[in-house]
Amino acid sequence: MGKEFTQWFLHPSDESKKMYHALMDNVITLIANQTKEMTQPFSGKTREEIESKVREILSIPVAAQEMDQVMNEIENSIVRNSLWISHPSAMAHLHCPPLLPSLAAEVIINALNQSMDSWDQSPAATYVETELIKFLTKQIGYSHDADGTFTTGGTQSNYMGVLLARNKACQMHFSAHVQKEGLPGEARKLRILCSEHAHFTVQKSAAQLGLGMDAVVKVAANDRHQFCVEDAKRKIRQLRKQGLLPFMVVATAGTTDFGSIDCLGDIAELANKEQLWLHVDAAYGGALLFSHQHGHLVRDLCLADSITIDFHKLYYQSISCGAFFVKHQQDFQQIAYHAEYLNPEEDLEEGIINLVEKSVQTTKRFDALKLLMTWKLIGTDLFGKMVDYTIHLAKETARLLKKESCFEVLNEPELNAVVFRFLPSHHRENQEYVDEINLAIQRTFYQSGELIMAKTKQGGKVYLKFTMLNPLNTIDNMKVQIEKIKQAGEKIEKEQGENRREYSVYC
Repeated sequence: MGKEFTQWFLHPSDESKKMYHALMDNVITLIANQTKEMTQPFSGKTREEIESKVREILSIPVAAQEMDQVMNEIENSIVRNSLWISHPSAMAHLHCPPLLPSLAAEVIINALNQSMDSWDQSPAATYVETELIKFLTKQIGYSHDADGTFTTGGTQSNYMGVLLARNKACQMHFSAHVQKEGLPGEARKLRILCSEHAHFTVQKSAAQLGLGMDAVVKVAANDRHQFCVEDAKRKIRQLRKQGLLPFMVVATAGTTDFGSIDCLGDIAELANKEQLWLHVDAAYGGALLFSHQHGHLVRDLCLADSITIDFHKLYYQSISCGAFFVKHQQDFQQIAYHAEYLNPEEDLEEGIINLVEKSVQTTKRFDALKLLMTWKLIGTDLFGKMVDYTIHLAKETARLLKKESCFEVLNEPELNAVVFRFLPSHHRENQEYVDEINLAIQRTFYQSGELIMAKTKQGGKVYLKFTMLNPLNTIDNMKVQIEKIKQAGEKIEKEQGENRREYSVYC
């Protein structure tokens, strides 16, 4: 009976080998063909059209379908109606085009299907992750006492930063062992400070960890969209006068909208003076550790108690792939737990490495292999050049936008994000009118599928955003896109004007 299953699993048999090759060859051909056919980042189909197309293939058969039929369905209904992140004109969010070594590593990771929680489930993989963490902590500038763990990304890493800081604060200020005893009543006094541009996961983590979103105190940003240390000092004094207890400050190295990098040295000095845990969310900007031209912007990253870095952003790795680092490895004791079946304490005494002891996950992917294969195949030197190229491209794009009187640029790019908006030739003082035009521009391009850019709000105003992660993008492409946006804005403004006149006549 078991023989009929053989071809569907990795197995020494010819049937298994033949099926594995057939599936992999079909998928590779499908994606390779898509790179030729995808002349723009999105098909431009409507939500209704895509939903209808997907529903056509969702009937689950009792008997197997032919491989060609399945591949055709996947290609026509799903792949062709997906966002093609690797296209240079996909510039909306912090989604990177994945490097080919990362995609190749995914095949190995998926085939091995190991879980990284205990050594006996991932013998070689455990050492790969451990050594890569050491390599990265050294790159950060941490001492040998530092440590880290791979995570699913920034959300999990920021959560871990708040979790460790909260537990340590309760131990220090209230003599409470949260992991065993739960949160003490006094924990409602705890407060976290972060910039108004910090990632929303700071509030989300506070909410999930029993502190509540109100425990997060927003600090003003300066004119470069960075954490204002002077405002933080004022907020700390006010909080203490109210009987509240600041215990943590979160700095950002690469804000979501602007890519701004907080002055980490100044914030670290404040954290040290006020005895606050310093967490740096470098999910975006952590790639500057390998930059040839901009590494100085994160030279003080080593002053943080904990750090978030995402590899599926500016490290060009496939989702998901991130890491969380601590300056002192003993801080992981705040979440350590020994399960007899998984990581008994005698394993620790025998020097066996079980990575679950430093993670909030149990089952965990072998994502470290993606970074290892990437750096082995392309080297850190070329990787750093990729990062620098995209930052230069963003700066040049901002310069081009500023030359046009119909655009307002809100930031001087530190990383590769450009926030801007189209200014109509008339009624610029009418904020609602300007917002409507910019929203229409973003929608128009998404619906056409030729350019994918984001929309955001700053100071109550609608802006457009380029997140320029793709090293295959060019300044010539950006010249073309800027001209298209200009023409689209002028066309929408003209149509809006005609509609207003018609409405005025009708009334």
